[in-house]
Amino acid sequence: MHESAVADRAAMAAGGGSGGFIAGRWRGDGGGSSRTPRRAYVTGMAIALSAIAMFFIAMVSAAVVRRGAPSGDWQPLRASGALWQVLLLNTIALVASSLTLAHSRSRARSGDAAEFRRWWLVTSALGLFFLAGQLFAWRQLVDAGLYLATNPSSSFFYLVTAAHGVHLAGGIAALLIVAFRPARRIAQTTAIEVTSMYWHAMDVIWICLFLFLWFGVRA
Repeated sequence: MHESAVADRAAMAAGGGSGGFIAGRWRGDGGGSSRTPRRAYVTGMAIALSAIAMFFIAMVSAAVVRRGAPSGDWQPLRASGALWQVLLLNTIALVASSLTLAHSRSRARSGDAAEFRRWWLVTSALGLFFLAGQLFAWRQLVDAGLYLATNPSSSFFYLVTAAHGVHLAGGIAALLIVAFRPARRIAQTTAIEVTSMYWHAMDVIWICLFLFLWFGVRA
């Protein structure tokens, strides 16, 4: 009995408190009767992501209509080649962040808390790199004399990248909360799953936006 108590204390210490791993799963995942079922969070996130996707689809649709307007004031975004190189690098960083996130989740399923957190934080760092890169892309536009009100294409570029950046910043905040805050009302595995859903969705949305910027705004 004494040996069992010692083992339990060691497991708690290795798990890092109420948010850590014990026997290959997160502490607190068992939950009580008052805990909201996992499927409720997953469904809620799916609905939220559907709304976000519709928001960006509406923005792109408005840009397509504006581009074909008879006024003819839509001008291709004639910025330096550095702008598109930056956007391409940002896209690669965001895709890489989805890969590191997937690896982090696999480490979580294996019960490796240290590796989970390491790769989870790498994902966060890549997200911050992406945001910094977007600010640098804006700087390239400013240097080229392209501002929010210069023409409809530059307006769309600023607005759509800002909207996506705000959503991605929310994802980074969620990543950091999951990494450092012990789970309370939601099981840690559920928090990992719904945060991963959100992050991968932001990745897919950006790839679609990047392709539209490349072929629909740049051209």
